[in-house]
Amino acid sequence: MPDRTAAAPARVVAYTHVEDVAASRAFYTDVLGFAVAMEDPVVGVSSPANPTAQVLVLPVGFEDPAPRFGVDLGEPEAVDAAHAAALRDGLRVVYPLTTEPWGVRRFFVEDPGGTIINVLAHVEAEPQ
Repeated sequence: MPDRTAAAPARVVAYTHVEDVAASRAFYTDVLGFAVAMEDPVVGVSSPANPTAQVLVLPVGFEDPAPRFGVDLGEPEAVDAAHAAALRDGLRVVYPLTTEPWGVRRFFVEDPGGTIINVLAHVEAEPQ
């Protein structure tokens, strides 16, 4: 296996694609005990005991193609390196390398089995 210098993933975030965001938000908070960590652009919930245990509640159709889960590499530079490695290895990038207005640098890549993954890192907010 080739030696890779990419950063280790900081967390993996599960995604659920739902018709009724409010009902799913209530399920994750009221039934499972997650806390709301984010409301915009989607609902994100995290475990009060382990804030890296997270679920994003995405309305159906929010993203096309819809990734199955996210891998947070911790640093935008690691996202750039992973993007370069994906291109070098001939993997299919299905959403281009982008810095989103809500504060993440990301791209979507299809793994060898066909699963679409959101590879991301948070970026510092630009001064206004």
